[in-house]
Amino acid sequence: MSRISRRAAVLGITAALSATALTACSAVTPSKSGTDGGDGKTVLRVQGMPPATDKAALALFEKQVAAFEKANPDIEVKGSTTVFDPLTFSAKLAGGNVEDVIKVPLTEPQRLIEQGQVQPITGGLKEWGHFKEFNPQILKPLSDSAGEVYGVPQNPYAQGLVYNRELFEKAGLDPEAPPKTWDEVRAAAKQIAEKTGKAGFVHESKDNQGGWQLTMLSYAHGGDMEKQEGGKFVADFGDATKQALQLLKDMRWSDDSLGKNQLNSQNDVIQDFAAGQIGMFMGSPGTYRLAKTQYGMENTDAFGVAPMPQAGGNATLTGGDVYMVPKSVAEKQADAAVKWLTYAYAQPQYDTKAAEQNAKDLSADPKAAVGVPTLPVFDAARQAEINAAIKPYANVKLENFRPYLDGLSALELKPEPPYQAQTLYTALDSVVQSVLTKRDADIDALLAKAEKDVNGKLAADQK
Repeated sequence: MSRISRRAAVLGITAALSATALTACSAVTPSKSGTDGGDGKTVLRVQGMPPATDKAALALFEKQVAAFEKANPDIEVKGSTTVFDPLTFSAKLAGGNVEDVIKVPLTEPQRLIEQGQVQPITGGLKEWGHFKEFNPQILKPLSDSAGEVYGVPQNPYAQGLVYNRELFEKAGLDPEAPPKTWDEVRAAAKQIAEKTGKAGFVHESKDNQGGWQLTMLSYAHGGDMEKQEGGKFVADFGDATKQALQLLKDMRWSDDSLGKNQLNSQNDVIQDFAAGQIGMFMGSPGTYRLAKTQYGMENTDAFGVAPMPQAGGNATLTGGDVYMVPKSVAEKQADAAVKWLTYAYAQPQYDTKAAEQNAKDLSADPKAAVGVPTLPVFDAARQAEINAAIKPYANVKLENFRPYLDGLSALELKPEPPYQAQTLYTALDSVVQSVLTKRDADIDALLAKAEKDVNGKLAADQK
């Protein structure tokens, strides 16, 4: 994702569930797996512990650890504040100098699975009784071709089309029937711009978010941004990316529907959307929370969200965090790790009582956004039960999220480019900016140069 807070953009009800099951938990420096405590307990080293500066979150984590250790008296959990660093992660993992449970972004699982650096946890998850209720869309990016599962997700999200229902009505569009294709987005954006004088659609273009959003637009057109050649990753800015850029160019220079400011970050876009200045942008339901709580959107009933419009790709970009067990972890620790993952991350997202209590607690704050839908971790039946549990406390207009929820299941969820995604995004930012600010921008030439530059960096990094 972009460099702004991934968590701030996507947090929903399930985001805090892992805290509600939630004393003392000591920090740990990574070392070789397989150590036991002096009392014969299995010592399990886990990433995901909040830093000491985040006192509330740390207290909740420690409470969760204490509850887990009480339920599993033969396991001692040692938390780690280590966070994913793309510059050092691969070397540490290859050397076995990581914890027994690692936390990685969704860009990483498929690469780690293909390279045999993580171990399957399917058997342990099946011992939990609700394995079959996982949303298969969620597990696919965490699985190999044989169906073995290698991780447990936390706070997954999928990108869609956020739109202003009030501007739709003012422009003579039906807010109950948001665009399903990018041709329809283009037509709606032009109509909004002509009828209301507002930006019909805005595409982010700086702080690596231009490349990030171009990636999701390319996915919708049927493309991928990277491929493997000879066991190494290379950039692949093909026809789908060219079509996506041509769409933006036409909307900018032929339709004049993208507004006046073409240099926008995600925060810029959400702030202007909250002020009623933008008709549509690509985002997740979680942007509702930022629009309301951070940027003071007054007419929150105008917030609508639909699944990502398509142009032949039938896909949308997904993201989130994933907890996995490295291949180097000893069997005893690996067994304990699966128990921890089930307890700490799967069960809380399944527990309706936890969802209800969390919603009740949040509802005490009138500024909170309670009930914002997230990408379901479990099947429709379980999600319906969770929705019913939190409904009495929800303060969002859930029907405005219905198009997104109804249409999401038809799309393939594709993670961000698997290798050095930010390197791609940096190069593509300038491409997007050129297309949006220069009428005579040469898309083919811009992409050819960006692909050459990126491949030079990727090749140097994969020697």
